[in-house]
Amino acid sequence: MIAYIARFFKRIVILVPGLVVAYVAVYNVFPFIDRFLPSDALSIVVTYIITAYVLIPVALRFFRLVIKPRHIPVYSTTPDGFACDPVNIGVVGTREQLILAMEAAGWNQADRRSLRSLAKMGLAILFNDSYPSAPFSSLYLFGRSQDIGFELPLGQNPLHRHHVRFWASTYTTDRRYRDHVFFWQKHHNSGTSDRILWVGAASLDSGIGIIRHNAQITHMIDPDTNKERDFLVQSLQKTKHVIKTRRIKIGAPYSLRNRVLTGYMHADGNMKICELRVARP
Repeated sequence: MIAYIARFFKRIVILVPGLVVAYVAVYNVFPFIDRFLPSDALSIVVTYIITAYVLIPVALRFFRLVIKPRHIPVYSTTPDGFACDPVNIGVVGTREQLILAMEAAGWNQADRRSLRSLAKMGLAILFNDSYPSAPFSSLYLFGRSQDIGFELPLGQNPLHRHHVRFWASTYTTDRRYRDHVFFWQKHHNSGTSDRILWVGAASLDSGIGIIRHNAQITHMIDPDTNKERDFLVQSLQKTKHVIKTRRIKIGAPYSLRNRVLTGYMHADGNMKICELRVARP
C-alpha cells in the first residue's frame, strides 16, 4: 500500500511539469510562432519540434536534478533519466581488443552523432537505404553516455538493426555513480590493468515509434533483450577472440516499459561476460 501511494505521488510530481509545458506550448509558443509562419500546419510542426526537443527535455532534466538515483541500475537510462535498454552483456579486454573482436564478428562501429551523420541517417530512412554505421542515440550508465557502440544491419532497412552500447567500468565524473562502477568491477577478473570490463546493453531495433515522455521520434526496441544478448555472444564466440564465456546473476527477471509508446522490454536478470584473448606482442 505504501509503495502504491509513493508511486502515485511520484507520477503526480512528473505530471505537473508536463502540464506546465503543455500550457506554455499551446498558449505561448504556438501563438508566437504562428505570427511569423504562413500556415497553421507549419506552425504546429515547429511548435511540436520546440516542445518535444527543447521544452520537455529541459523540464525533465530539471526534475532529475531533484530526484537522484539511489540504486544500482541493471539498465541504462535516457538523458532524461527514464529506464531504457537492460544491461545484459559484458566484455573483458582493452578497447582495441573489443573493437577487433566486434569487427571480426561482422559488427560495425557506430558513427558519432553529428549534423552530418544525423542527416545521412535521415536520408537513409527516407530512401530506405542501408547505413551500416549509423549513429546511436545517447543512453546513460555511470552518469555518462556510452563510450562506444556497434551495430549489425538487418538487410537494407535502416530501421532494423542489431546494436549494442558499451560503457567502460573504470571511471565516472559524478560521485553519485561511483558505487555503480564498483558494483560492476567486482565481476571483472582480467589480471592486467589495461584490460577492463565493458558493460553492455544489447538490443534489436525493430521499427520506429514515439517516445512516451517527450513525443520525440525514435527506434522501437524488440522486447526480447535476452535473445539479442545471446545472438551477440554467439557472434563473438564464432571468432577466435573469445577464450571463455561465463554467466552471472545480477538480479531477478524483470520487465521495463520501453521509452516508445506501447513498447516493453524483458530481461532474465542474467549477464553474459566474454573474456577476450590477450593479443600477442
